[in-house]
Amino acid sequence: MVAAAAVLTLGAAAAWFLWPARTQAADGPIVLISIDTLRADRLPAYGYTGTATPNIDRLVADGILFERAYSHSPQTLPAHTSIFSGQLPFEHGVRDNIGFSVRADQRFLQHDLRERGFTSVGFVSAYVLREQTGFNRGFDHYDDDLPAAAPDLPLGQVQRAGADTVAAANRWIDGRDSSKFFLFVHIYEPHRPYSPPPRFAGKNPYDGEVEYSDAIVGQLLDHLRAKELYDHATIILLADHGEGLGDHGEDEHGMFLYRETIQIPLIVKLPGSRGGHRRVTEPVQQIDLAPTILDVAGAAVPEGLRGRSLRPVLDGTGALAEAGIYSETLSPRYHFGWSELYALGDARYRLIRAPRDELFDIVQDPAETDNLAGERPQVREAMRRALDRMIADVPVDAPSAVSDEDRQKLAALGYVGTQTGGSLSVPGDELPDPKDRIDVLKKYKRATDLAGERQFDAAADAMRELLRGDPQMTDVWVQLGGMYERLGRTADAVEAYKGGIRSNPQNAASLTGAAAGLFQLRRLDEALAHAELAAAVAPAAAHELMARIALERGDAATARRQARLALEADPSLPTPDMVEGMMLHKQGNYAAALPHFMKARTVVAGRTVTVPDVNYYIADSLARLERYEEAESFFEAEIASFPNNLRARAGLAMLYRATGRDALSGQTIAAMLRTSPTPEAYDLAAQLWTMFGEPQRAAAARAEAGRRFR
Repeated sequence: MVAAAAVLTLGAAAAWFLWPARTQAADGPIVLISIDTLRADRLPAYGYTGTATPNIDRLVADGILFERAYSHSPQTLPAHTSIFSGQLPFEHGVRDNIGFSVRADQRFLQHDLRERGFTSVGFVSAYVLREQTGFNRGFDHYDDDLPAAAPDLPLGQVQRAGADTVAAANRWIDGRDSSKFFLFVHIYEPHRPYSPPPRFAGKNPYDGEVEYSDAIVGQLLDHLRAKELYDHATIILLADHGEGLGDHGEDEHGMFLYRETIQIPLIVKLPGSRGGHRRVTEPVQQIDLAPTILDVAGAAVPEGLRGRSLRPVLDGTGALAEAGIYSETLSPRYHFGWSELYALGDARYRLIRAPRDELFDIVQDPAETDNLAGERPQVREAMRRALDRMIADVPVDAPSAVSDEDRQKLAALGYVGTQTGGSLSVPGDELPDPKDRIDVLKKYKRATDLAGERQFDAAADAMRELLRGDPQMTDVWVQLGGMYERLGRTADAVEAYKGGIRSNPQNAASLTGAAAGLFQLRRLDEALAHAELAAAVAPAAAHELMARIALERGDAATARRQARLALEADPSLPTPDMVEGMMLHKQGNYAAALPHFMKARTVVAGRTVTVPDVNYYIADSLARLERYEEAESFFEAEIASFPNNLRARAGLAMLYRATGRDALSGQTIAAMLRTSPTPEAYDLAAQLWTMFGEPQRAAAARAEAGRRFR
């Protein structure tokens, strides 16, 4: 037994001795796997006992695990932009998921890999990484084939199933003509809403999705093995950020910079599993990955990057130079009018810069529960100075500034107090500290949960209560506007969106929401003024609205010009054909209108976020041409994507009636009232029953409306 142990020890020592001090440049696959919203401390590899992740565990056995790896942002787009650029968020300029896009001249690591002969391909699962954000730059092939979604679906729910994303990546692997490729695969599990398959549902929902994400990753790793690529591959597995899960009062992510959302898993497997089954304790960060991958590939690392190549610890040839670990979140300021947060850490301490700073000894207190800012002022002051130097002269007034002309327009529309740009011009230390608003954050989450449960009245009440306490929360105004829209209270929705404009005159959702509501109310001058303001931050939606306003006024030339501008802003929009079709439809020339609508539908088929009314106008044109059988499926398609489209519901009810299916017609009206229990819906139901010659049912609809809305 002793001899056997001695041989085992000698074998291990020999393996270490024979392992080359400096590996050759990788000429096989480089695979980067990003698991969205994965907390490091929810993996067995990091000490957790509540989940089973055999596929990740096997990768850990073959690779090097970094015990203290950190994200730069608790949001998907900024974090991934840092991973691929090697730059911090304030350097690459992507500082939030919403309202930002990658610069046209941004250089990513895949640009440099291409110069080394690598084919670069990406497969993503999240809407915030879609091609339109510019994140696809430098990839030879980029697959963001997300399922179609209605515009009112929360961004976090617009996703492709991870298994489908990996299946697409595996198909690409099958068709490759070389093993010299860089493959990026992003899966969205375990992002909220957590809904693991039944076989993983025995855990709590988040842990169940962690186990499911492991199974999805296993499908990719097994495919690489089957193609005899795994052993030769360099494989990096990490997360973009973590998840709050109630720690420090945050259920999800984006608001705070504590370890549960900023510390991430990071595992690197080298070709041949060289140096595998090791753990690195030095702190590292996402901007270290671009120089590391380029170094491993033998490509030149661009000058000026703050990140360090991790090659010395991967090769076992040395230690890493010390570096500050930086993180930020501007979401509190952009969405709620609270102070932004910055963090800087080293091997011993982490400082979170806020109106009231927090300092944590992350060696003694890894859960960051004991704030030492008051007890260790010298450490706090030194780290604060270092952090302030990093972000000196870095503005927070993005996504875009309010021009002098727009300020004058805002003032003319009665938006007093927005001439300086609202909270964006105020120093962060003068704004509310997010940690003092945890109770507000929880109430906000409860309100959005009520909306998700379609309890719109209760959700609106909760939103109003929040705004009474703090009227500067832009996102709450936007949510309240959405609740009023679903309740059919268009005038109230407009006022809510106007509240959002007062708190942040650059907010695209508030500007376009107000413009659309004013258009619906036929207050066309006001609608046009708001759409013109929205053009700076949401050009496609703004010009599409201006085209509709021009159509309403019978101004065909302006409608066509605005349609072209909408198309220039977003080539995936069908606005020009919709405008031509709607003009002909308004003239009663349904046969001529139909080809334009059909062409618009073809254009829309390539979009993730679908466009309202395209299927409706096709269906209505067909129905008016008495092509009822064809029309029926298009009415159904419109309702499937836009269940609150009253015109589509009414059109389908009339179609059923015209084809002798009276029972289905009645069921369609009942479904309309269940889905959209608004005054407009009840009024429309009464009109339909009157048209159908059933005055008693019309009277019943009016009476029910009187009881509900008196």
